[in-house]
Amino acid sequence: MSLILDNIQHITSYYQSEGFWLVKVIPIVREISEDAVALTYQIDEGPKVVIKGIEIEGNNSIPAANIMKVMKTKKRWLFSFLTRSGIYKKDQIAEDLERIRRLYHSRGYLYVAISEPEIRLSTDKKKLYLKISLSEGDQYTIGDIKIQGNTIYSTEELFEYVTVSTGEIFNRSALRTDIDRIIDKYMEKGYARADVNPTMDINVKEKAAYITLSVSEGGIFRIGRIDVAGNTKTRDKVIRREMRLDEGDIFNKNLIKRSYQRISNLNYFETVDINPIPRYKDHLIDMEIRVKEKMTGMLSFGGGYSSVDKLMVMGEISQSNLFGKGYQIRLKADFSARRTNYNLSLKDPWFMDRPISASIGVYNDSTEYPNYDKKATGGYIGFGREFSEYVGGKISYNVEEANITDVSDDASIIIKEQEGRKLTSSISPSIWKDTRNNYLDPTSGRRTAFYSTVAGLGGDNYFYRAVIDSASYYPAFWKTTFSLRGRIGYAAGYNDRKLPLYERFYVGGINTIRGLGFGEGGPRNENDEKIGGDLEAILNAELIFPISQEAGLKGVLFFDYGGAFDTDHDISGSDLRSTAGFGARWMSPMGPIRLEWGFNLDPKDDEKSSRVEFSIGGLF
Repeated sequence: MSLILDNIQHITSYYQSEGFWLVKVIPIVREISEDAVALTYQIDEGPKVVIKGIEIEGNNSIPAANIMKVMKTKKRWLFSFLTRSGIYKKDQIAEDLERIRRLYHSRGYLYVAISEPEIRLSTDKKKLYLKISLSEGDQYTIGDIKIQGNTIYSTEELFEYVTVSTGEIFNRSALRTDIDRIIDKYMEKGYARADVNPTMDINVKEKAAYITLSVSEGGIFRIGRIDVAGNTKTRDKVIRREMRLDEGDIFNKNLIKRSYQRISNLNYFETVDINPIPRYKDHLIDMEIRVKEKMTGMLSFGGGYSSVDKLMVMGEISQSNLFGKGYQIRLKADFSARRTNYNLSLKDPWFMDRPISASIGVYNDSTEYPNYDKKATGGYIGFGREFSEYVGGKISYNVEEANITDVSDDASIIIKEQEGRKLTSSISPSIWKDTRNNYLDPTSGRRTAFYSTVAGLGGDNYFYRAVIDSASYYPAFWKTTFSLRGRIGYAAGYNDRKLPLYERFYVGGINTIRGLGFGEGGPRNENDEKIGGDLEAILNAELIFPISQEAGLKGVLFFDYGGAFDTDHDISGSDLRSTAGFGARWMSPMGPIRLEWGFNLDPKDDEKSSRVEFSIGGLF
């Protein structure tokens, strides 16, 4: 009988988690023979019940809106079909009450009392209203703070990690953060069992909490076995080579965290877990790396509009973990009324099992510009490596044959001078520093890179090109992220050669200044042709905010500023272009999707006031 009752509870809980709050489950037992019965569960689902209102009562110091922000239980709203919110769940409500308690403890209300929610159904029994009552109590401050039990580090050293101070409003969250900082300091040196136990002496008369932090240091631990589990396709070595700790090394929590970031950034797995398994007697900690594979092959497409290409369609077939060895292969094609481009590339991030990347690629590009056509065929081979944990570099050799044909009679001199077939032989060294917490969807950190190209190792073209690109990400309020990206580039010919048209900077579009068409953010010649510039300066500011964390959907507000310039002419502030807009980004199973609407804040006579662009397969 107890098993039947357990099953009834499980079925009821499942239905209630889906919104069927009034579900009834009735077991019907029918005897078949002397030693056998038939069991049937008769289910009356009832109507689906959604939360239409949440009321907070008794809050005097914290607004109800702030309290409801910390709760996972929400009212039904427009996007509830994506977030699965607006449903009453008992387990979630219990967690919400604890979140409210922690919120009050972070404001000094140590003796806040919170009632179980009062539930009221509408007359049609399809809507549910919640009321949570609480009694805040008195607000407490922090008295004296002491640290004891420490021998490895002095008390003065540990107090550097304590941010709370005497006289402040008591904040349990801040105190917990300080304790974690002290524990992390010990764990950086191998003290894996280090712990800090806070005790409080509450003085009700003074309304103060006197805090003693008792440190338990333990001994130094080393890394034992490192086991990999869950990988059905990816080879063990592909995962192990991203670990920043080897067997026998001294335990270091920061290096474990960095190992997690590196394995996650491979983008081969849906989930990554690194589980420490201590062996206390041996002073060892075994590490279990458990992963869940995901599809690493991708078929993506995108589209957009530019003044040169008109309507564009872009497609890509790629595999980022070929044979489970981490090889990356990509076939990309762009098609439009004026352009056809094919690009095939292959990369081995650990060439010959060494921490050196090797890449090779070939491409073919045909573009019809208003006053000329360009056909180019080329290829490259490159090698790169990491110089330190966050710094890496690459150098590649590139060769391209470009043919400028069908030049119009009324084309400008700069175009006519470049008619014919020319060979470019160049090297492209680059270096970068990347501290982003996630390569696809960063919320903190920075990536700064320097790219350069020097052409003239034989061939017909002699030029140099350099770009500095830096993007920073800052966690902001309400789980938003503020992003600031700046780019400066310069290119010029040398040896009495001019900079080729196709090496100039063309600003405008979803990856430079949104809201402008291709080349509209740069200079024009006497025939009003967009000829690009030999200098570019671009600033992009973004506020990225979550729409649905469960669905991986985010919104973005942006402001873009800058342009391309011709240094042979005077540069003025009027040459700088500004746009603003909004968009959405979705981390879909096919890859990142961008949809953005940019508004030209100062359109010229032949420019549109706004542009909608989208792409699949890459973020900004």
